[in-house]
Amino acid sequence: MLPLELLWSILVALAPVCLFLVALVYLDSYKLVSLRRILLVALFGGLMAVVAYGINLLLLDELNLHRVILGRLVAPIIEEFLKGALIVALIRRRRVGFLVDTAIQGFAVGAGFALVENLYYLGTLSEPSLAVWLVRGFGTALMHGGATAIFAIVSKGLTQGVSTPPFRAFVPGFLLAAFIHAVFNNFLLSPLLSTLLVVVTLPYLMSYFFHRSERRLQDWLGSGFDMNNEVLRLINSGEFTRSPIGLYLASLRQFYPGEVLVDMLCYLRLHTELSLRAKGILMMKESGFAVKRDPEVVESLTELRHLESSIGRTAMSSLTPILRGSEQDLWQLEVLVEG
Repeated sequence: MLPLELLWSILVALAPVCLFLVALVYLDSYKLVSLRRILLVALFGGLMAVVAYGINLLLLDELNLHRVILGRLVAPIIEEFLKGALIVALIRRRRVGFLVDTAIQGFAVGAGFALVENLYYLGTLSEPSLAVWLVRGFGTALMHGGATAIFAIVSKGLTQGVSTPPFRAFVPGFLLAAFIHAVFNNFLLSPLLSTLLVVVTLPYLMSYFFHRSERRLQDWLGSGFDMNNEVLRLINSGEFTRSPIGLYLASLRQFYPGEVLVDMLCYLRLHTELSLRAKGILMMKESGFAVKRDPEVVESLTELRHLESSIGRTAMSSLTPILRGSEQDLWQLEVLVEG
């Protein structure tokens, strides 16, 4: 392959999925996902491409599975399972808050997977035509990112409001992603038409979910500010003991010793202050301001974790009605860590 042809092949094979990921990050006006997180997630996707290659090779060599059956039916299941594993962990550990950051990280996993896969084919395919790289770059690569993003979006939607969702909650999203992958691999349309379908539909779907998620984020920021400010006002005033929150904490005296109740009040105040700060950071990011990581925030988060350990799991569960316990309220502390 001539140098110019090689350059075009590399560009067409690798650039589309990278540019689409950059576009998703740009559309995220609140900058919910840091560059470091995106790179780490994409790296995981690349590692999963290597793992998938090993599994597929094992199935071909040891089990004598037919290559067509592997490519069209088995590989989509294996690859979507591997790519989706990180998304499951992020949702279950409450490291994502909204559809926007979930979708970005889902696409980043698929993008990393696709980049490694296309790099492999760049090194092994002999003299492929530009049409092959168009299909692989604009079709297969975007399909990998899009399928995992759809898995992430569906899974996030089905687990909204669940503290630690069971694994069965992720099955519908996984089946949908594997189905999309299998349909693409089975060439029900011509490769070029399948690629065109991906290029046309994927931006529309991502735009729709981004718009829907950002409206929800704006509503959450507004209501959250009001609630956090009211809690702090009550704690700092003489009205706290007569407020619903104060009366609720007082009712816990029969269950927990006084020092635990003191720690619970300290935890409530610190959590509320950090919540306000996190919402302020999101608003600053949305306005285009650069936000640097504050060492004091890291110390406060350390103190918060210490208080949580001191209070204990049972007593912490009693704070859930006050803290609301939604995944957004817990996820926002990640915003402070990543700055």
